[in-house]
Amino acid sequence: MHRRGFMLLGGAALAAPLLPAQARAGSDPLPVLTNWYKLTLQLVRHTATYSPPVAARAFGYLGVTGYEAVAACDAGLTSLAGQVNGLTPLPRPAAGAHDAAVVLQAALSAAVAHFFSNTGPSGQRALATMTRKLDEQVSAGLSADVVARSRDLGLAIAAHVCGWADGDGGAVIANMGFPETYVPPADPAAWVPTSLVRQQQAPLLPDWGRVRTFAMPAGDACRLPPPPAYSEDPSSAFYAEAMEVYTTTTTLTPEQKLIARFWSDDPMLSSTPPGHWIFVANDLIARRQMPLAVGVDVMARLGIGMADAFIGCWHEKTEYNLLRPITYIRRVIDKGWTPLLNTPPFPEYPSGHSTVSGAAATVLTAALGENYAFEDFTHEREGLPARAYGSFWQAAEEAGISRLYGGIHFRSAIEQGLAQGRCIGAYAVALRTLA
Repeated sequence: MHRRGFMLLGGAALAAPLLPAQARAGSDPLPVLTNWYKLTLQLVRHTATYSPPVAARAFGYLGVTGYEAVAACDAGLTSLAGQVNGLTPLPRPAAGAHDAAVVLQAALSAAVAHFFSNTGPSGQRALATMTRKLDEQVSAGLSADVVARSRDLGLAIAAHVCGWADGDGGAVIANMGFPETYVPPADPAAWVPTSLVRQQQAPLLPDWGRVRTFAMPAGDACRLPPPPAYSEDPSSAFYAEAMEVYTTTTTLTPEQKLIARFWSDDPMLSSTPPGHWIFVANDLIARRQMPLAVGVDVMARLGIGMADAFIGCWHEKTEYNLLRPITYIRRVIDKGWTPLLNTPPFPEYPSGHSTVSGAAATVLTAALGENYAFEDFTHEREGLPARAYGSFWQAAEEAGISRLYGGIHFRSAIEQGLAQGRCIGAYAVALRTLA
């Protein structure tokens, strides 16, 4: 749906002129954007603290950084300052010509280094190499004063965004995000640890629902109705949902197994669920050579929508604290049952993958249109073939149902997660980016 101020990319390319005028024969800034996202996806995979909520947070701030770097040099774009929570006016260009590629490169290199300061030695080497190579590429053919002026602006924008990020309540991840102590409630419906790992005997990031949001007013802005009431009665709605998971997972078709694995997106083995959607968007921007202004607009809204999705989702997970299918099914239906996928170490309702996918589909549909067909190559390197979709919502709904196939969510968590994601994504869609 077209919203006022949203940059739609239909058949025609949409690009505003860069101001002030560039005195250059320099490089195309679009690969700066797409290359940094490619590296970021690898850093998420190899940085230990990057669980899905933490990854989504980083994508939110990187999206804002890239957008503001381009908006500073583009009279056709307006800043997100004053629109997203807590973001004050950003540094403006000094007098003289600026180069968009240099500004963007300086901003993203500094921001990625900030958000991945705890990545390992190989990640640090990759960061340094990417920074050096892109610095050389974007500055080629430009006068020294333009490069210096542009770099100073990009670094100032990154410093402003990073300072804003540090005060959101989610900047410090202690003990990998698991509380040091946890007293489980005496309630048969309550979440029970599903992992034998000592650290995971407490739920991941139980306070994440109180992290400062981006576009939605607060973590409770898109509340959900409660899940079906816990019951072990075979005639109850709760038992029926559990039985659906049980019967489905014991008769999975090859296609259903493939869908479950394609959307598994496990931390440390992949770039996580929000990274999956970042890959999709970044791949489309690169393959279809979208204008830079469109690319940064899409990535900012997508990052913001997904960051807010995990805050809203975790607010509800903590509120309802519902047990996982593996706990209920082994307790009530079949002690020997094992799901296809490993159950994540946090409560069940709603499904995080469904919520983030609903938000992503809302943002990408608004940006690129209904029935926007695409191929998803996210896991091609892991040997999983690309999957084709006729729309972003078709992909989001498949992502949701994959969690039932994998045996880690009940249907209500999936359906309500998608609904919550649609609600949360609408706040990102409503942001104004056209001046």
